[in-house]
Amino acid sequence: MKRTQIFFMAMVVALVCSCNFTEEIYFNEDGTGRLNISFDGNEMFGMLPADSTRTNEVIDSTLVFKEMLVEKRDSISMLSAKEQENLKRLEPFSLRMQMNEAEELMLFDMFADFEDISEMNNAFNTFQSAAAVGPSAGSKPMPNGAENEATKVSYEFNDNKFRRVAKIVDQEMFERSKDSLQSAEMFLGSSNYTFKYHFPRRIKETNLEEATFSMDGKTLIYKVNFLDVLKDPEAFLIEVELED
Repeated sequence: MKRTQIFFMAMVVALVCSCNFTEEIYFNEDGTGRLNISFDGNEMFGMLPADSTRTNEVIDSTLVFKEMLVEKRDSISMLSAKEQENLKRLEPFSLRMQMNEAEELMLFDMFADFEDISEMNNAFNTFQSAAAVGPSAGSKPMPNGAENEATKVSYEFNDNKFRRVAKIVDQEMFERSKDSLQSAEMFLGSSNYTFKYHFPRRIKETNLEEATFSMDGKTLIYKVNFLDVLKDPEAFLIEVELED
């Protein structure tokens, strides 16, 4: 099986099995920075079909979506306007996979630099789209892309204040997605989602009572149950104010 097929089979499994996600943002003083969404899939390595993971290769691969979209432009042009728009969201991102069967290592990291954090709105939805688009990095036709429009996440960072807000924008679709989680609750119940934000100055205050902080006071870490995030995304409002 080709390396890219192994890569994205693992990603699809990761979205429905026990694993630990991290949403990490690095802010510079001028508001620019980098966003990473990653997961540690080491525990789920054995869940993949044996014939898909038996490889002597130690994989450390990076897929640049901007390059892939150029390569697949003919296939993309045959899709609907909505489907093309969904794929266009991937353009700023790259996706790195590290896999080592002998060490049961499986790490994925989707990342992008930004001029303003608002450019990264709905990054986790984009991550799910990346999992669906991935198999087309090989020789197969470009798929339609994933749609996960029930919820929206927006970021703001202005005047020493940062906010992450999740909203349910399609209640009917959201209820259907919650129903679909029932079969995966056994796996997802032990999965975590960690918010890790690095700021250019010390944190003055936050609305998160259970958050922890780095020794220099510039990094906030907030770990929650992944299933809780999926079931009640609006409950995870994050507000941070920095010192002057």
